[in-house]
Amino acid sequence: MVSKDTARTIVGIIGNVVSFGLFASPIPTFKKIYQDKTVAAFKPDPYLATVLSCCLWVIYGLPVVHPDSTLVVTINGIGLAMELIYVTVFFVYSDWTKRRKILIALACIILFVGAMAGITFGAFHSHHDRSMFMGILCVVFNVIMYVSPLTVMQRVIRTRSVRVIPNALGTISGVLQIVLFVLFYKSTPKEEEETDTAQEVQLSGI
Repeated sequence: MVSKDTARTIVGIIGNVVSFGLFASPIPTFKKIYQDKTVAAFKPDPYLATVLSCCLWVIYGLPVVHPDSTLVVTINGIGLAMELIYVTVFFVYSDWTKRRKILIALACIILFVGAMAGITFGAFHSHHDRSMFMGILCVVFNVIMYVSPLTVMQRVIRTRSVRVIPNALGTISGVLQIVLFVLFYKSTPKEEEETDTAQEVQLSGI
């Protein structure tokens, strides 16, 4: 009979492997950005949202918040490093307008994470209360991380083109994307097919 701790460790390792796959999935996109020397129609929203999510999960996994959560800290620490690399590459090959938005978003993330850490350590004094507060935040922003690629939906509707439609995780997100794809597929110029594929690769695992 497998003990509770052993089962938890096994599930945690499997979760880390899957999470690493998700964090690594944008690599083809950034390889294309590097080769083309431009971000084209790609958006930084999913990567910035993931930076925020990883920061919160790292805090959640700290021994003073939720003991025995080494796997949570390690995978999200790795994910945070990878996402910051993606954001850096995106920043380098963006125009000044996008760079300014990225800088503002990063500043807001730093301020928000700092404020949440301050509340966690200052307002709560037990592992239970701290982990409950941070856990709720992590779940909320995890949802935001997965839904963030859908920020291009407005553009899909406006241009009546599936060129920039994302392929995010989640049942609701997937259904919405399928509906948009069916509605606007015929109105998408054939010359955009190559760019369609690139954009789908960008967000396939976010």
